[in-house]
Amino acid sequence: MSPYAAEFAGIAAAHLLAVASPGPDFAMVLRQSLAHGRRTAVWTSIGIGSAILLHATYCGLGLGLLLRSSTEAFAALRFIGAAYLAFLGLEGLRSRARVAGPAFLGGATVPGPRAAWLAGFLTNALNPKAALFFIALFPVAVSAETPKLIQAGYGLWMSLTTMAWFSLVAFFFTRESVRRGYLRHGHWIDRVLGVVFLAFAVGLLFG
Repeated sequence: MSPYAAEFAGIAAAHLLAVASPGPDFAMVLRQSLAHGRRTAVWTSIGIGSAILLHATYCGLGLGLLLRSSTEAFAALRFIGAAYLAFLGLEGLRSRARVAGPAFLGGATVPGPRAAWLAGFLTNALNPKAALFFIALFPVAVSAETPKLIQAGYGLWMSLTTMAWFSLVAFFFTRESVRRGYLRHGHWIDRVLGVVFLAFAVGLLFG
C-alpha cells in the first residue's frame, strides 16, 4: 500500500463532507440551474472546481500559512467575499416574474461559458470559508515530507470531484419538471436565493 494512501483518504473524506454541505457554491449552482439551464450550470460547476485548484496551490506553496497568520489579509478576503455575495443577493431580490417561452427564461440573456465559469470561480475563490478549510486542512492532514507532485494530485482530485458533484446537482435541478415549476415561480425562488446569499454575506462579516 502506498505510504500516502491514508493521507489521501483523510483529505478525500474531509473534502467530500465539505463540498456536500450547503453553502454559497451550492446556492450558485442551484440559481444557475434554475435560471439558465444545464449548460450554464455545468460551466459554473467547472469554475467552482477550478477555484479548488487555486486554494490547493497556495496551500501547497506554503502561502496558506501566511494568510492564516495575517489578520489583515484574511479580513480583506472576508470583506471582498461578503461584498460579492451581497451583490448576488441584491440581484436575486430584484428578480421579476417571467413569461414562459421557448428560451429557458422566456427570453432572458443566458450567460456564455466564460461568464458562467467566472461566476463559479469567484463564488468559491472569494469565499473565506473555503479558504479556511484548505488553510486548516493542509498543515494538519498533509505531511511536510509529502512530495509536491503528490500534493498536486490531492488538489486535482478535490477539483475534479467538486466539478463532478456540482454537475450532478446541475443535472438534477435542470430536469424538465423542475424547469416548468421554475418558469411559474422563478422570481420568488430568485428572491429566496437572494436572501440566502445576503445571509451568507452577513455571516462572513460577523461570523
